[in-house]
Amino acid sequence: MLSTFSFPTKIRFGPGAVNELPQYATARPLVVTDAGLAGSPMLKQILALVPNAVVYSGVLPNPTEQNVFDGVAAYQSNQCDGIIGLGGGSPLDAAKAIRLKITHPLSLAEYDDLIGGDAHITSNLPPYVAIPTTSGTGSEVSRSTVITLAATNRKTVIFSPYLIPTVAIADPELTLGLPPRLTAGTGMDALTHNVEAYLAKGFHPMCDAIALAGTKLAWDNLPRVMDNPADLEARSNMTMASIMGAVAFQKGLGAVHSLAHPLSSDCGMHHGTSNAILLPVVLEYNEPVVSLRIKDLFGEQNAANQVRALNKRLNMAPRLRDYGVTEEILPKLADKAIADGCHQNNPRPCTREDLLNLYRMAF
Repeated sequence: MLSTFSFPTKIRFGPGAVNELPQYATARPLVVTDAGLAGSPMLKQILALVPNAVVYSGVLPNPTEQNVFDGVAAYQSNQCDGIIGLGGGSPLDAAKAIRLKITHPLSLAEYDDLIGGDAHITSNLPPYVAIPTTSGTGSEVSRSTVITLAATNRKTVIFSPYLIPTVAIADPELTLGLPPRLTAGTGMDALTHNVEAYLAKGFHPMCDAIALAGTKLAWDNLPRVMDNPADLEARSNMTMASIMGAVAFQKGLGAVHSLAHPLSSDCGMHHGTSNAILLPVVLEYNEPVVSLRIKDLFGEQNAANQVRALNKRLNMAPRLRDYGVTEEILPKLADKAIADGCHQNNPRPCTREDLLNLYRMAF
């Protein structure tokens, strides 16, 4: 069997890296961010480095198709010539989709990875500098964007190597002020990316090695960051764990993400928090077919219980009901989860009933 391996992202990594932004920014970029960063010292720092930038700060916590349209309108009306994404996974993903729509005329639905939409994506895209302010999604190095489409209210994955940012500036100093709740949620997102990538079906020894190392980085350093938010070494390690998870999941993800996506679009749950709650039950589900690989990640002790203990240490409530999810909505969520492509790479096949049962176990 022939395989293709690719690790092309240019990354400037380390404390102070953001000061190199003028080297990579275009003359008049659009800064894509969210309301939480609008007017923040971090955004002011970016604007001081790139004074001619225009700001679009309308990205929602789970970016929507309308966010993309509004960003394209801001880009075009201000005659911008490039994009800077600033924030967590939502602004960075939205920036990718905005970048795509600036030069690609089809509807976003037609670029859906599930229907082979990547065939319509070309290299004709404006320059894009991605600057993460969280350690979770790794969107700054990944080749995918996740956008909730209006017609289906479903998180839709658009995937192409051409979506990889022109350059990622990963400065762990930008994560120092992240609140504990977001530190925990995004950190568990990074951990889950590495775990699911390692367990995913398919042949990719390089991604496997990265996922193993990324899992250890996240496992060792997330508690350190929670105990001491100013620990720059631990913050740097979490930034790297996030990057490694996103590089590794080009191999694929799994059932955790198929289950988590509808919880965001329909219930408003934070994606990383959803992953944290679902990861233990999916590990238990997968254990019969990948027990040795799970031991590679977590050793001889029960993996699911170790993750639950970590969630408790991070002060994360353990059940979906704790986040306002109702039992009545679980069948609808299962309908959306089975339509999500991530579970196709899960090491143990999933039916709709399997996914519904996993929701119930996490409820």
